[in-house]
Amino acid sequence: MDDFLAARAQMAMSLGFHIIFSCVGMVMPFLMAFAHWKYLKTNNEIYKGLTKAWSKGVAILFATGAVSGTMLSFELGLLWPQFMKHAGPIFGMPFSLEGTAFFIEAIAIGFFLYGWDKFNKWFHWFCGFLVGISGLASGILVVAANAWMNSPAGFDYINGKYINIDPIKAMFNEAWFSQALHMTFAAFCATGFAVAGVHAYLIMKKKNVAFHTKAFRIAAGFALIGAFGIPFSGDIAAKSVAERQPIKLAAMEAHFETEKGAPFILGGIPDETKGEVKYAIKIPKLLSFLISHDFNAEVRGLNDFPRDDWPPVAVVHYSFQIMIFFGTLMIMIGIIYLYALFFKKEWLNKHWLLKIFLIATPFGYIALEAGWTVTEVGRQPWIIYGIMRTVDAVTPMPGIQYSFYFFTAIFVSLSIIIIFLLKRQIQMVPQLYDPTDDQFNAKNKKS
Repeated sequence: MDDFLAARAQMAMSLGFHIIFSCVGMVMPFLMAFAHWKYLKTNNEIYKGLTKAWSKGVAILFATGAVSGTMLSFELGLLWPQFMKHAGPIFGMPFSLEGTAFFIEAIAIGFFLYGWDKFNKWFHWFCGFLVGISGLASGILVVAANAWMNSPAGFDYINGKYINIDPIKAMFNEAWFSQALHMTFAAFCATGFAVAGVHAYLIMKKKNVAFHTKAFRIAAGFALIGAFGIPFSGDIAAKSVAERQPIKLAAMEAHFETEKGAPFILGGIPDETKGEVKYAIKIPKLLSFLISHDFNAEVRGLNDFPRDDWPPVAVVHYSFQIMIFFGTLMIMIGIIYLYALFFKKEWLNKHWLLKIFLIATPFGYIALEAGWTVTEVGRQPWIIYGIMRTVDAVTPMPGIQYSFYFFTAIFVSLSIIIIFLLKRQIQMVPQLYDPTDDQFNAKNKKS
């Protein structure tokens, strides 16, 4: 493995690992705060137990996210020094603000975990809610920095020099809103389905059924917010990519020839040598309509661009197809659940519905990882789109493959520890009530 490939592999692994905890940090505190709010409104002890159980999970994943995020910060400087030398002064603002949001989040989670029966009940709830707000802000700020790499702004590039720097314009670049919106809905969808799947499994195992039923329904509700928001945010993101990075759009669809009334391609195997896609399903004119609301709009193909500027077409296309596939499945599951919620309430306790959510547990994170692959690999060969190539930004230091092996060992170890801690946390969920105690059930039957 050469140093350039090792550096890219290490960064890909680190981002792929960290993004899971970023999304959990953006969403899980809101589930926790919602359960806490339900407890304060109903005085139902099940919601209190649920809040405490989820808060411990939030603490475990927050600590892990802090570790992986810190490692990423060092990797940017160690692996890509030329990039940070020029880009740091330009897009450093969202990173510094993200650090502020992180500190607020850390303080708020400390107050919440140790503030039971010590603070005013609504101030205590606000601390939990603030954890969610800070986590969401952190995620959006990091995405803004990434969006700058896809849509550089806030400087003039003249004779190889970066001048007239405007950090505000850099942070609020043309891509930040579409990427942040899509990422936010994706985080809600992925985390909601993952949490709902875990509780669906425990309901099926008949463990603390009342407890896990309430947890499942809260998580499923948040999953629906994400699932139904994704098509709208995805439409905005696709139009933005078509305008700013037409070559990325062409790679996503394995669209080789410029044409009007371009079809939307489902599946297929791209052949970059022959410039065609085999075994694909083509929906006539749909791609043109999706990017411009005009069935006859022209869509530029890969052959319009220099071959040296092409991203790895197969990787981008397959990743895009995976994202679309699992995103569509989650929307369909959301429609079934919504129908059950309003028209077929007896379905809510059916084994088959719970099993669907159990199977869908990883769907959101698979789609999320695939989507980030599209974003990052689709930008190649540029680290700053149209300005700096990735190969020009890598460190000249030899032996990067050993760093890759070392970081891989760390992330594997962290994964094992997290699985162990979360499994133990789930097993420690207390029996919050005796199902045979009619007096307790009567007191806590409100939802």
